[in-house]
Order: sequence, then C-alpha cells, then structure tokens
Amino acid sequence: MVKARAIKEILLLNILRLSAIAIMLSFFIILYFLAVEGLKVLSISFLIERPRAGMTEGGIMPALLGTFYLTLGAIIVAFPLAVFTAIYMTEYAYTQSKTMQAVRIAVNTLAGVPSVVYGLFGFAVFVKVFGFGVSILAGSLTIAILLLPILIRATQEALFAVPNSFREASFAVGATKWQTIRMVVLPASAPGILTGVILSISRAAGETAPIMFTAVTFFTIALPDSIFSEVMALPYHIYGLMTEGAVPEKQVPIAYGTALVLVLLVLSLSLTAIIIRIRLRKQKKW
Repeated sequence: MVKARAIKEILLLNILRLSAIAIMLSFFIILYFLAVEGLKVLSISFLIERPRAGMTEGGIMPALLGTFYLTLGAIIVAFPLAVFTAIYMTEYAYTQSKTMQAVRIAVNTLAGVPSVVYGLFGFAVFVKVFGFGVSILAGSLTIAILLLPILIRATQEALFAVPNSFREASFAVGATKWQTIRMVVLPASAPGILTGVILSISRAAGETAPIMFTAVTFFTIALPDSIFSEVMALPYHIYGLMTEGAVPEKQVPIAYGTALVLVLLVLSLSLTAIIIRIRLRKQKKW
C-alpha cells in the first residue's frame, strides 16, 4: 500500500513537471519564432520613426504612442473604480447581502465577456451615444471596463492578505473604519494592488478587439493632439499588416517586428511585477 502511494506521488509529480515544462517550451518557441523574423527589422529607427510608403517602410512610433495613450487612459479610469469597489466588497459589504451578490455577479460576468463584445459596446455607447467618435477617449473607456474585473480581483486578494490583527489593533487605538482602511489596510496591501495594476497594463496593451471599433485607424502618420484623436496601436497594426497589406513581402517582416516589440513590452511589464512583488514581500514583517 505504501509503495503504491509512493508510485502515485512520483507519477503525479512528473505530470506536474511535464506540464510546467510544456508551458515554458511553448513560450520560448513563440518568442524564438518572433525573434527570428522580427529581429530582421527591429532597430532604434524602427521604434522612433513614422511609417512610410503605405507602411512598407519606416517604423512604428505612432502605434507605440497610441498604445501608451490608450493604456494610460484605461488605467486612470479603471484603477479608482476597481479599488473602491474592492474596498466595499471586502471591508464594508455583508457577504450574503443582495447588493453584494449583485456586485459579485456583475464582476464575474464582466470577467467572462469576450473582448469583442466590449468593442461593440464601446462603439454603440461611447462612439455613437456619447458622441466621442473613434478616439483615444472612447477606446480608453472601453478598455477600462474590460480591466475592471482584473483589478477588482487583484485588489480583493491583496486586501484579504492583510491580517485581521492589523485592523483590530487600529480599532483598539480609536481609529474609525475609514481611517483603518486608509492608513493601515491600503498601505499593507499596496504590493498586491500594484502587481495587479502592472499585469492589467499588460492586458490592456495587447487587446485588439475593444479598440478596433472605438479608437484605432489602419494608417496615419499624424500624432494625436487630443483625447478625441484616433490613433494607431500595436495590436491593430499587426492585424492590419497581415490582413489588409498590399505588399506582403515588405509588410510581413514589419508585422513580425511589431509583434516582437509587443511581446517584449508585455514580458517586461510582467517581469517588473514579479520583481516588485518579491522585493515588497521581503520587506513584510508578518
């Protein structure tokens, strides 16, 4: 009996190891494939120049800048909403109340909605009803809604990780509920919240469907001058080059170079989140 259990334990451990190795291999194969094709065009000029000759020459600077504006706008809108919602769900709401159940259902539903549906919603509401047009503002608001469940869950997990003894000690010295949250709970949960923000930035930078109908244009050399300007963006730039390009032999290498830049951007953000989390965890005293 003991021997059989040991064999099962070893078998399960090997299955877990193989699963982890398969994931790592998949990642490195994708990265290698993109690097082989993308490094042919990747250079400093590729990053800082504007596209030329119908996007068969030049760089991706407008797409980089557009991705930055859309991501920044989405985080500015989504972050406070997500943090306040998570604080309410974690610190104030009664777990079994109807309001809490409704909020939880809304968050879970938002998390499961396909990204293209967000794009259609943004087009119908922000572009048409509110009259923002195809613009940075409409795209940022659409992506912000997509990021809400990610940020809410990350913030909730960070708040749950704070020991209750911290709250009790704060109450014991006469602090109010809000003072405890603001001066004790939020600072202690900041590493987890920050990690969630960085990972959500990675998600926002790589989304195509939500901005396809709300923010981006296929080709422009003009840089945005207001939040109502339409922009280029890295993911849609790749899509446009691979589906609507007129000169595939020249545009396909640029598409691979753009994809490599986007993957490296997301990878760098993920590594930043890991490094920050590790350093801040080392500073914890509990």
